Amino acid sequence: MAMTQSTQQATQSLLDNMHSAVLVLNGDLSIEYMNPSAEMMFQISFARAKFRPIQDLIIDELDFFSRIKSSLKTQHPFSAYEDDLLVRTGHTLALDYMASPIEYGESGSCLLLEFVSRGRHRKMTQEEHLLTQNEASRSLLRGLAHEIKNPLGGIRGAAQLLERSFNTDQDREFTQIIIREADRLKQLVDRMLGPRGIPNKSQINIHQVLEHVRSLVQVEAEHVKFIADYDPSLPDTYGDESMIIQAILNITRNAIKEVSDDGEITFRTRPLRNYTIGQNTYPLIAKIDVIDNGPGIPDELREKLFLPMITGHAEGTGLGLSIAQTLINQHHGLIEFSSSPGHTVFTLLLPLITSSE
Repeated sequence: MAMTQSTQQATQSLLDNMHSAVLVLNGDLSIEYMNPSAEMMFQISFARAKFRPIQDLIIDELDFFSRIKSSLKTQHPFSAYEDDLLVRTGHTLALDYMASPIEYGESGSCLLLEFVSRGRHRKMTQEEHLLTQNEASRSLLRGLAHEIKNPLGGIRGAAQLLERSFNTDQDREFTQIIIREADRLKQLVDRMLGPRGIPNKSQINIHQVLEHVRSLVQVEAEHVKFIADYDPSLPDTYGDESMIIQAILNITRNAIKEVSDDGEITFRTRPLRNYTIGQNTYPLIAKIDVIDNGPGIPDELREKLFLPMITGHAEGTGLGLSIAQTLINQHHGLIEFSSSPGHTVFTLLLPLITSSE
């Protein structure tokens, strides 16, 4: 029996919000339906894919085509695990997939295909690790800061009292050294802790933020070519503009240190729909990439790159990426990276929300 219109609408709403990629194929193996997750996986919109044969999305996979034809003919579901499928973009995707014969509206007997990326499971694990790592390091720093700042205050106060008993400027010079060094250590601890204020949120445009950062760093990096690759469909979001500027600025300045005299840095934005960060799923995410063509990140730094005091530069403090991660975490987002020689990408995943959310 074919589904009623209300049942079909409810079913489509359910499929639209699934994290796995879902396709519905008719008897000719042409696409009747594609959910947003499938649009992302196959990098094609439903409007362009509708009524096209599945062979336009999944290329030259004879075993796959044989299985789905048999399932549709016999009306028996099946599952396949740890398969590698060549898709229209030229990439091979590591997937698990399930096929289920269904009745779909007026199309009659159809086949529902659900694809789950094994790479996505690994990615979710990595995201959880980054979020846990950042929270653990901040908890450690808060405890360490308390233990350091208390004796520093005592040392500074004792130096000030001692200074009053001295009669010569030469003697007072030594107490001033103690006071200055105590203040310097306190400032370092405060910087390690990062921002502690409540975000001052307002409506902001991500592309205006990126252009502002580009104008700031272009003056100090005239040898670098900056490229803007923006998706104009990204809506405004509700966040703390100064915090997001600081996070992007920290990442961009790190990239500037890596590139040579003919270096390139690209700012790229793309939307991600129904995307999960940690345990939370957001309808729309701004994916902001900062890409450089430097030598890449050494293997020994990759696992601890966002920890405080970790740096690959002799003159660096190792705080820029740690602070940037904290600033984006305060917007329920995440920073991750991939790196190979000549191509390093820092990706800011920022939920696009309104003031009412």
